[in-house]
Amino acid sequence: MKHNILRLAAVAVLGTAFLLAGCEREVSKTEDVKVKDDGTVKTKEKTVTENPDGTVTKKETQKTTAPEKP
Repeated sequence: MKHNILRLAAVAVLGTAFLLAGCEREVSKTEDVKVKDDGTVKTKEKTVTENPDGTVTKKETQKTTAPEKP
């Protein structure tokens, strides 16, 4: 019986630790895709995340893809 109580207490402590640690939360995400007349695709992606400590991280990615030439 004592071992079951100890196991239950250990699981409760570990479960609470995961809740307190948290993880980053995505606040917003936007994606802008433009296609030029020559077939070139330009993609811009902006992501804003909030970290567990309250800081905000902004990430911006740009990607350009040109069509294959025969």
